[in-house]
Amino acid sequence: MTSTSGSPVTVVVVTWRAREFIASCLDSLRAQTRPAPVLVIDNASTDGTAEVLARRTDIEVLRLPVNAGFAGGVAAALRHVHTPLIALLNDDAEADPGWLEALQEELDRHPEAAAVTSRLLWAPPRTGINNAGVELLAGGYGADRGAGSPEDAFPDPTEVFGFSGGAALLRREAVEAVGGFPAEFFLYYEDTDTSWRLRNAGWSIRYSPGAVVRHRHGASSNFQSRLFHFHNERNRLLMLVRCAPGALALREICAFLARTATMPVRAANRRGTAPPNVRVGLRIRVLASLAVRLPSAVRHRVRRLDASRSRDVTSRWMRPA
Repeated sequence: MTSTSGSPVTVVVVTWRAREFIASCLDSLRAQTRPAPVLVIDNASTDGTAEVLARRTDIEVLRLPVNAGFAGGVAAALRHVHTPLIALLNDDAEADPGWLEALQEELDRHPEAAAVTSRLLWAPPRTGINNAGVELLAGGYGADRGAGSPEDAFPDPTEVFGFSGGAALLRREAVEAVGGFPAEFFLYYEDTDTSWRLRNAGWSIRYSPGAVVRHRHGASSNFQSRLFHFHNERNRLLMLVRCAPGALALREICAFLARTATMPVRAANRRGTAPPNVRVGLRIRVLASLAVRLPSAVRHRVRRLDASRSRDVTSRWMRPA
């Protein structure tokens, strides 16, 4: 990976079929007050995204042979990038000119932090905060901190549980030391999982209100789709096995099994079309996929528990749903 003006940062944009908005994202990076090289990971797009990227002389493109999802794309970037810092920006987001500078300044002030997350605002015509960091809710659910709040909410820099993969700055060596990005997650919960592992290893995570990004949340994904619900449900359980106290992980897997077993009875009493995450077929697919990946998740957990700095941060950060 080549560098720009000796920048310690590489900005990574993972994209898939983003022909309509990838140029706006890249233009916002070109306008940064603190320039940095940009690496675009193209997840085998077939909609003309590759042709848009080929016309750009200000970026490097790594085209993957298959769609590896966001998690797989970041994992590929970690193998490719050698700068000490990596900034992540969604392909459906536009960063304000001072975004990267604000992230770097916050990280410089906090050497104990492995990551700094941004103030993600809804892109027009919507208004308000999309994400001001990731919260950990009861049951091991990740949630967008401040979602739906006015744009001027959360004005102060602070420590948060986790970063949003949509716009954040990471210390590459810290992420690699805790196992990197979980490529097997494909989509969703990869940032919460990585945040949890960083915290268990003793790192903190910060929020920078001056690092502003405007996000077309959901422009590249459908939150009502089976794809979304499958990965959202499965990856939460995988994350708990990998990161959470054993009692919590076991309780949530048992609760998922119990809810799945009673779904036919609930469905008989329900009117209308059920959302995908309460359909028995999808939940059985989740359990089958979880079973296949369980040995690897347990091995990761054992390695974490053997680490000298490993600790449990759940009691501090988990709040009621």
